[in-house]
Amino acid sequence: MSKVEDYRHKLRQTGSWDPFLLQESGLPGPRGNLELARAVAEEGEEALFHRYRALDAAQAPTNDPREFLAFCGVLGLGRLLAESAGQGMVRADLLAALRGHASDARWRMREAVAQALQWWGRADMDALLVEMGDWAQGERLEQRAAAAALCEPALLREAEHARRVLDLLDAITASIAEAGDRRSDEFRALRKALGYCWSVAIVALPEAGLPRMEAWFSSPDPDVQWMLRQNLKKKRLAHLDAAWVARWSQASGAA
Repeated sequence: MSKVEDYRHKLRQTGSWDPFLLQESGLPGPRGNLELARAVAEEGEEALFHRYRALDAAQAPTNDPREFLAFCGVLGLGRLLAESAGQGMVRADLLAALRGHASDARWRMREAVAQALQWWGRADMDALLVEMGDWAQGERLEQRAAAAALCEPALLREAEHARRVLDLLDAITASIAEAGDRRSDEFRALRKALGYCWSVAIVALPEAGLPRMEAWFSSPDPDVQWMLRQNLKKKRLAHLDAAWVARWSQASGAA
């Protein structure tokens, strides 16, 4: 039995979940209990998810066990979206809720949004791509959520999906090159995400991804160059084409 299944079994036997989740949250600490969060998202009901996700930064600050409850609530929305996809529909209310949480100051909450969107993407990747195209034109943390959600290897097994993700990364990177908010925490969070997202999409479709990334090496923008150098350090790119990485690392000063 996997950890997730074990936790699901325990949850079914538990009356009030809150004390158990707080005790087993893994917080404070470097890593929350993701297996338990998944079990909550699979076993919980919609009302519970909304109660948990309503815990804001004042009620559930970063690295507090109560933040884990908020994380679980947001993640659970992903399961609900996937279920609605199975019924041939998209719940706009859930998407609006996730988009709001995408700009949360707590990084774990932003990760919950990305994971929830990926859950939906496994059920309906085309719908996710359409929605993320809209988010990619939004605020910095909405752009960050779009890139982080889509740049997941399991979602990029079809060439057309990977191609559309590369289009989205191109557009977001172009917005970075024109940015006037470079000192903001939101901009830095987006830049950090793009520092790995390109490599994920490239490995999914190298014949299209490598030339796309190469085109950005001519950009004089320092933040674009930082982003490119971060991607060159990712082992997934070295495994794909070590000679290409070495060539561009030398050319960009990343070597």
